[in-house]
Amino acid sequence: MKKVAVVGAGKIGSTIASQLAGSGDYAVTLIDASPAALAQAQAGPGVALQALDIQNRIALDVALAGHFAVLSAAPYHLTTRIAECAVDAGVHYLDLTEDVASTRRVKELAARARSALIPQCGLAPGFISIVAADLCRRFDSLHSVRMRVGALPQYPSNALNYNLTWSTDGVINEYCEPCEAIAEGVLCQVPPLAEHEEFSLDGVTYEAFNTSGGLGTLCETLLGQVTTLNYKTIRYPGHAAIMKALLNDLRLRDRRGILKDILENALPATLQDVVIVFVTVSGLKNGRLMQETYAHKVYSQVSGGVMRSAIQVTTSAGICTVLDLLASGRLPTRGFVRQEDIALDDFLANRFGSAYADKSRMPIAA
Repeated sequence: MKKVAVVGAGKIGSTIASQLAGSGDYAVTLIDASPAALAQAQAGPGVALQALDIQNRIALDVALAGHFAVLSAAPYHLTTRIAECAVDAGVHYLDLTEDVASTRRVKELAARARSALIPQCGLAPGFISIVAADLCRRFDSLHSVRMRVGALPQYPSNALNYNLTWSTDGVINEYCEPCEAIAEGVLCQVPPLAEHEEFSLDGVTYEAFNTSGGLGTLCETLLGQVTTLNYKTIRYPGHAAIMKALLNDLRLRDRRGILKDILENALPATLQDVVIVFVTVSGLKNGRLMQETYAHKVYSQVSGGVMRSAIQVTTSAGICTVLDLLASGRLPTRGFVRQEDIALDDFLANRFGSAYADKSRMPIAA
């Protein structure tokens, strides 16, 4: 049984700990600075709880000693500290961060690591890159790769058409930071909340707009191979306009703590959500311009005897699957590992990755 530490006892971290412990193959310790958060965590039996401030480097070093891996479900601004400790301890490191700067630091650390460092193991970045890479491999040459993901309430009931389904800090960060893209074959940065578009799926109208971090490392991987590559977050129509007013007109992008307080006190959380994954790739096949699309929805469901939101299920399934593939020798055990290096078929065949599986799933070719 492999010893694993999960840092962060929020909704996602608790779900990860519960899934891993429930498998019977991992001895899991759930770590958080807040005893109250640990007490409220729905991690289930078999999960050890440890109150520890991860900013205490010595205490974190001691906590990670002898572990196979550490999984970070902590706020994005704390991930690099965990990664640094993991490298020094020779422990495999996985995280969920969408923060571009944090991932760059993890990649730097990987150059001297004796273990594997695998950032961005969630939904977006994460599973979305695995899907996009799988579609790209089906073409002789690429033209465009368009990636869209959203975690939305099934029953929106406010002007933002949104409920809090995951980290508020993470949402604000991706709405504020510059976004990587490839346009006309050139690597560039585009502003968040820009390049608004609308589309319909299963008779429902959605909007999508630029947000930061969702591409993971795909810009670097596909540069020189694709003309257009971009990532946008999916919301219901009207959301982007209100967020632009809050962030730009009221200048709350410079006062993120205030915005976080407003959102967490005004928008209720919900377990009744849906995750939408929508990826379209176009390019040449046998000399003909073709397009393939992957479209899939995941809804909230019972996991480990507890009702979990769709974003909990999909995010935890991502990082748990990558850990499983690492533990079984299907991924490199040293250095930096990209999400796009993971085979989609391996992912969906995994016991955790099956949360994404749809037996009726067939890419829509046009």
